[in-house]
Amino acid sequence: MIRPVIMCGGVGSRLWPVSRKLYPKQFVSFQADSPSLFQQSIQRLQGLADVGPAIVVCNQEHRFLVAEQLRNIDLDYALEDVTIILEPEGKNTAPAVALAALAAAEDAENPTLLVLAADHLIDDIPAFHKVIAEGAIQAAEKALVTFGILPDQPETGYGYIRRGEAIKQGFAIESFVEKPDLETARGYLESGEYYWNSGMFMFTSQVYLDALASHAPEILKVCSQAWEKCKADLDFKRIPKDIFSRCPADSIDYAVMENTSAGVVVPLHAGWNDLGAWSALWEHGEADENGNVNRGDVILKNVSNSYIHAESRLVAMIGIEDAVVVETADVILVSAKDRVQEVKDIVDVIKSAGRPESDSHVQVFRPWGSYEGLAEGNGFQVKRIKVNPGAALSLQMHHKRAEHWIVVQGTALVTVGEKEFTLEQNQSTYIPIETKHRLENPAAGELILIEVQCGDYLGEDDIVRYDDIYGRVQT
Repeated sequence: MIRPVIMCGGVGSRLWPVSRKLYPKQFVSFQADSPSLFQQSIQRLQGLADVGPAIVVCNQEHRFLVAEQLRNIDLDYALEDVTIILEPEGKNTAPAVALAALAAAEDAENPTLLVLAADHLIDDIPAFHKVIAEGAIQAAEKALVTFGILPDQPETGYGYIRRGEAIKQGFAIESFVEKPDLETARGYLESGEYYWNSGMFMFTSQVYLDALASHAPEILKVCSQAWEKCKADLDFKRIPKDIFSRCPADSIDYAVMENTSAGVVVPLHAGWNDLGAWSALWEHGEADENGNVNRGDVILKNVSNSYIHAESRLVAMIGIEDAVVVETADVILVSAKDRVQEVKDIVDVIKSAGRPESDSHVQVFRPWGSYEGLAEGNGFQVKRIKVNPGAALSLQMHHKRAEHWIVVQGTALVTVGEKEFTLEQNQSTYIPIETKHRLENPAAGELILIEVQCGDYLGEDDIVRYDDIYGRVQT
């Protein structure tokens, strides 16, 4: 059996401001009416022979995003069979896959792991499936397989793999090469001996664990201890932070692949793209007659070879070429197309200034739905709250603020103090300071309401939870 391991770490800062710490690029849909990159990483495996339920490894901050996005797509297996492992902190790919291998080994005897990133695009699904089948043959013979992308340009943003002698469907790995300069990359392309390092792997769980035992024993030791002490939390496997924090941080490449003699690279030519910068969206998108790739409400005059992404308002441009413009509700990014790798530097400046735009959007997602700031001033704040069908906020209380709720869509089941009652569209209620309250959506459709907060302090940390179905009550 093949167990897909979907790696959901990373914040995708080069695709800021759409990708942010609390809503990174793997959970974003960059094309209108299309699934997120994470959802696509699951869906493209459908129809592949002998594939079992996915194992998802993610940051604990993103656990409800993962669960919600899994619920919203069709799976070839029961949703409850998906294993979602929560890392308390990122330790790179080698420990993450170690946890996945330990989890997979509990469900089947020495399953084959297919390790995939959650933020890649792959256009040619039949070609992708064919290469996975080829990799599975090598993995069954105890190889540690990686997939090398056939380069079509002298790319300086990727690491490379140099191939050695042919071995059945692939090649022995001669060496791994760091990101080259342009002249060196041109030489790699001309030689035909190098592939881009995709970061995708295939091996049996036991072969990988044995490789860690030989080349990175401390990673295996700590991950084994952490997995033994992990706890079930709703639909998740929560890894204990006190143990996992002792684990060395390292990638599969450095910890295993560069040290093993069993490494094999299998070439992959399937329209792969890791969306490492906004220019990749331009390269991958469907361009108009002037070479522009647009999303959203956009008007252009004498604009060429540019990428324009509008989310919340009209974006108009005149007389510009080779540009990237990305508009969200709270940020506008403007960059030369050949300088978009520097977006990460802008994010670092924003973090250093203590601004919230690096971490969260105006719309903030919660396990029960989302909220969006509409207006604020001295002593008040207005939010638009959306509650998913069947979801409920915690039973809570605020020391510093009172709240007014006005239902604009759906039905709300409300608890205020000792009272419980229903509010329909165009009805409202008031929650005094230091009064226990809860908001629930008992209906099959979305509940949307406007919340007006009034008080001396309106921060999100002014909350005392008494009961919560998502396990957020501090004990």
